[in-house]
Amino acid sequence: MEQKRVNLNGAAFSCSICLDVLDIPVTIPCGHSYCMVCIKGFWKGKENDSRSCPQCRETFTSEPALVKNTMLAALTEELQKTGICPPAAEHHYAGAEDVACDICTGKKLHAVKSCLTCLASYCEEHLQPHSDVAAFKKHKLVEPFKNLQETICSIHNEVMKLFCRTDQKSICYLCSVEEHKSHDTVSAAAERTERQRELEESQQQIQQRIQDREKEVKLLQQQEEATNMSVDQAMENSEKIFTELICLVERKRGEVKNNFRSQQQTKVGQVKDLQEELEQEITELKRRDAELKQLSLTEDHSQFLLNYPSLPPLSESTHSSSINVRPPGDVRDVTAAVSELGKKLEDILREELTRISLTITQVDVSPSEPKSRPDFLLTYYRNLTLDPNTAHTRLMMLKKNKVTGVAQTQPYPDNAGRFTFWWQVLSKESLTGRCYWEVEWKGDGLYVAVAYNSISRDGKGKECRFGWNENSWAVHIYGNTCIFYHNCEKVSISAPVSSRIGVYLDHTAGVLSFYSVSKGMTLLHRIQTTFTKPLHAGLWLSLVGDAAEFHHKS
Repeated sequence: MEQKRVNLNGAAFSCSICLDVLDIPVTIPCGHSYCMVCIKGFWKGKENDSRSCPQCRETFTSEPALVKNTMLAALTEELQKTGICPPAAEHHYAGAEDVACDICTGKKLHAVKSCLTCLASYCEEHLQPHSDVAAFKKHKLVEPFKNLQETICSIHNEVMKLFCRTDQKSICYLCSVEEHKSHDTVSAAAERTERQRELEESQQQIQQRIQDREKEVKLLQQQEEATNMSVDQAMENSEKIFTELICLVERKRGEVKNNFRSQQQTKVGQVKDLQEELEQEITELKRRDAELKQLSLTEDHSQFLLNYPSLPPLSESTHSSSINVRPPGDVRDVTAAVSELGKKLEDILREELTRISLTITQVDVSPSEPKSRPDFLLTYYRNLTLDPNTAHTRLMMLKKNKVTGVAQTQPYPDNAGRFTFWWQVLSKESLTGRCYWEVEWKGDGLYVAVAYNSISRDGKGKECRFGWNENSWAVHIYGNTCIFYHNCEKVSISAPVSSRIGVYLDHTAGVLSFYSVSKGMTLLHRIQTTFTKPLHAGLWLSLVGDAAEFHHKS
């Protein structure tokens, strides 16, 4: 008898709730099987004690006992091994960090979209009505995100579609006519557009700064390579020179040694000749002494007198009676000359090696200062704002970056950081690294300054004035006159000035430059120092009507 082949497929062993292969399958009284977690999740949301089958809708008076169907579990496991049933991993379930579908029961799939109208998130399957049903097509779908309820006003239970700029918070329409009635409110979309523009500007600045820093890193890498090559070449040349110097010294040492040996042989030969002559004279003298002794012992007087005249007289000695034992004079002179040469060489080496060491340590690895205004603007420009908490009360803040001198005292709150006598103000931003900014001014005069935040504020002493203490540096412009001040010292500047002043700071390298900016850039003054703390830009106005602002690059 021919047997029928059983056609098995994955759908026959899938849970109708999660649509995945049965995981810990359980069979309820009506005969349908589900994942244990899925059916428990399905029943958990029911308000009464009755339980029903999700497929046939058969109702049970009480929740049936759920026991694992071991035969079905073994079968699905074998089918998964053969590939007939796809593994559960093919379904994208929501993890701890994912947004889960609000419609799924049991194992929740991850959401692909969130609806701001429905205030719910949907997986791909449950999102389908938003594409198929006309009423849903007008809903606002966005990328899935958690906490959709945060978009609902907690007071009026309405969607917050407005933004209060006064209180800097999202509100609903009812809030705008009640609690926020007199506030500056706009649509959330309009505020988003404005913030998006600021965000894009910040992103552009960050991206530009990344490019700038990457350029600097590349320059530093080139500087590193150039430094390594230069030092290696210098070391090679130095080794060669020192080797030649050592050879020269060794050669001269050999010459001096040979000179000493030559003098030694000459002097020693002279001494030996003299010694030999003296020894011969001693022998002769001893012989004469013996003859005299023999004569003195003669008892016969006649014999004594007969022999005495025959003794020759003692000859005069040809040598000095005193011989000094000392090194020859020319040897001492050579020794002294060598000693003097050693001292001179030591002094020369010490002086030259110190100079070489200083040359090596003074390697400049900082990027060079830009040469044109476009280079400054492209690479280092900073948009600065004024800190109203530091502004003197006779300075009126026209904008966040513009100030003018006025006759009326401004009702600023008391603040320990406020300048109390001089009409000065600092920037909010602290300045480190390399940066460039420009100040546009009009009136009779202006101080353009940088200062440590620790500069004194209270009183009219020089410790509070820009440029008159060790905590600040300033260029004073009035009429056609320009003077640089620091710590009460001043430098007159002859270069022409304009209505716009550029300032470049390289905090790390200790460089501060002031420029007159018109059609081009004219250097007014540059200093090289050491900055120990972050700096702030400063402005100092003198008269009513004078005005200045930090230029903002668009």
